[in-house]
Order: sequence, then structure tokens, then C-alpha cells
Amino acid sequence: MSPWRDGSDPKRSRRNALLAVPLLAASLLAALVAGPGGGRAEAAPAAFVHPGVLVSRGQLDFTREQVNAGAQPWKGAYDRMMASKYASLSRVPKPRSVVECGSYSNPNNGCTDEREDAIAAYTLSLAWYVTRDSRYAQKAIELMDAWSGVITDHTNSNAPLQTGWAGSSWPRAAEIIRYTYTGWPQARVDRFRTMLRTVYLPEVANGSHSNGNWELSMTEAALGIAVFLEDRAAYDKAVAKFRGRVPAYIYLASDGALPKAAPGSGLDTRDEIVRYWQGQTTFVDGLTQETCRDLTHTGYGLSAISHIAETSRIQGQDLYPEVADRLRHALGLHAKYELGAAVPSQLCGGTLKDHLGPVTEVGFNALHHRMGYGMTNTQNLTESRRPAGTDNLFVAWETLTHAGNSR
Repeated sequence: MSPWRDGSDPKRSRRNALLAVPLLAASLLAALVAGPGGGRAEAAPAAFVHPGVLVSRGQLDFTREQVNAGAQPWKGAYDRMMASKYASLSRVPKPRSVVECGSYSNPNNGCTDEREDAIAAYTLSLAWYVTRDSRYAQKAIELMDAWSGVITDHTNSNAPLQTGWAGSSWPRAAEIIRYTYTGWPQARVDRFRTMLRTVYLPEVANGSHSNGNWELSMTEAALGIAVFLEDRAAYDKAVAKFRGRVPAYIYLASDGALPKAAPGSGLDTRDEIVRYWQGQTTFVDGLTQETCRDLTHTGYGLSAISHIAETSRIQGQDLYPEVADRLRHALGLHAKYELGAAVPSQLCGGTLKDHLGPVTEVGFNALHHRMGYGMTNTQNLTESRRPAGTDNLFVAWETLTHAGNSR
């Protein structure tokens, strides 16, 4: 199954658009979008926490402790990661100046190479932290340095999504290596920062009017990049995008007869909203804008929501309470049908396509273990599919990093 099934071609963000947005404007933009019930955490943290993209130092320590103790499911998840191609110390990076990604993988000029090198850098950074074997840190650095010294742009119709996927993985790796290993030369760290700021951030920062998984993945990348760059304006802008998109991606009955429209989407009429929601006219708690498209793309959206909320929690601006009801209903609804329940005729014509992928661990851990929600269907699905691997796009090894991890 090709990951490039989005056929839309959203307007490309201008290369320097974000760089012209001052801190005050971004902060005001964030303030315009209220969380559910009016409750909200305000602006970016005064001091960023490192490592702090998807996984914190405390979470990494927990992961290392469990693996070294041989405890399950962490040891099995670690073994699966280490057996993967992404943990190989003989990996040769394949950077290129311009990564060209069209719809349906046509063309695919460097797209798979970029995503997989980024996932490999993150994988190797996790391997470094668990083993303290510097070879893994050095290999992660080799991959990051190779790309930061070459890439200048992403082109063609899937450029925003590709940038979001790769741009979600790079900061995770960079955060772990930069703040737990001393062997990354400052000049190369600075070059990597420049790559994120000039090649990735302008492409993802302004979001997308395409399907919701596009904007959510792009926003995840923007938030992670903002943390590594310690850029408060970029961070606040990403949070504002998140707060506008999540209520427009996951439906709750409290929204009314129709789902909410994302800010700036231009969806004004019932027919436009129904068309955007894949023709669905019956809306239930937890339904997503892409459920009736397929569960794979739905999984991308739910995963990005979980990742963004997780990073915000680490940074001291916990967004989980704002999205908890939507996320728990969405995970539960889709898990129910993944577990084999009959799909009613009023839901997507009685047929759901494809599968969610390894995307439930982060949200389930936060909502169930930290916040105390009962999530029987999500728990059964998550535990039955452990250890979670990678989707080869931007999700990787989340049983290892987040199963039962309350730190």
C-alpha cells in the first residue's frame, strides 16, 4: 500500500512566511482559539525542556530501566527495534538537495530515503540512550549531518506532507543526541538548526487546507522544530493550528448537527462539510474527518494529535485536557471496529477500509494511565498488537517509549 494516496494539491506556504511573523503576532493568533470549555494553557514555556520532543529524559530513563531489567513489553519492543533496518550501524545516508514527492508516489525522488533516514536517526538515538554505546549516537549524527549539509527544498504536490513526516522525526533524534551526548560538534548542531529553520519550518508552519492528517502532521513537525530551535513564536503558532484543527477533525455530539470547520477552510455550507467528511451524513462521538476515507489516514491524524499533546505536556503546557474527550472517543470508536465489531450501515455505508497502524500507544498511555479514563476497546487493541513497530513514515517504537510510562 502506497503512503502517497492523497491526491490533493494544497497551496504551498511561501518559503519565508514564518520568518516574518513576529512573536507578538503568533501569541495573539494562539489567543484567538480557545480550548473546549474555555479552559486552556497559555503561551509557550518561558524555558524549553530538553530533551522534549515526544519523549522526555524521565521517559527515556524509564524505558532504559525497563529494558535493562528485561521487563515486558519493553524488552520485546526494544528487541524488535534493534532487529530493524533502522538500527543498523552500517546504514548509508542518502541525502539529496531537492526532495520531490508527487501524489501516489509519483515521482518519488528521495521521499522514502528522507523519511527512513529520519526514522533511523531517531531509532539510533533511542538505541544510544538505552545502551550508552556511542556508535549509535555517532551513526545518528552521521545521518543528521548528511542531510543538513545537502537539502535545500521539497517540491511537487506532496511536499507539505513529506516535510511534515520527515520534520516530525528529525527533532526527536536531534533532541536526544544534543542533550544526552557530548559528541555532536556545535558547528554541525548549528547547521542542523539552520536546516530545520529554513527548509522545514516555512513549509509546515502555515498548515494546509487538505485532509486533516496533512495539517496535523505538519503541525507536529512545526511544534517539534520549535522546541529544538527554542522558538516561542513558532511554538505558539503551532499550538494555535492544533487548537483550530483538532475540533474540526474529531466530532463530538456537543458540536451540534455538523462537525466544526477548521479556521480558514472556507467550508460554509452543510453540503461542503459533508463532502469534506467523505460524504458521511450521520455523525457520532469520535468520528473523524477521514474515517470514511480509510483507517490508515485516520491513524495518521490521531497519531499526530497524540504526539503534539505529548510534546506540549513535556514542555509544561499540557494540551491533553483540551482534546481528551475527542481523542478518547476517537481511539475507542476506531478500536472497536478494528477488534471486529460489525460496522453499522449508517457509518461509512457499513464498511471501513484499511487499519489504524501502530498509533494508539501514546494517546492510550496519556488518557488511561495518566488521566484515568477507562478505555477498554483501545486497551484491548493496543495490548493485542504489542510491541508496536513503525509505519515507516513518522511513527516508531511507541510501545518501547510510552507503554505504561507515566513520567
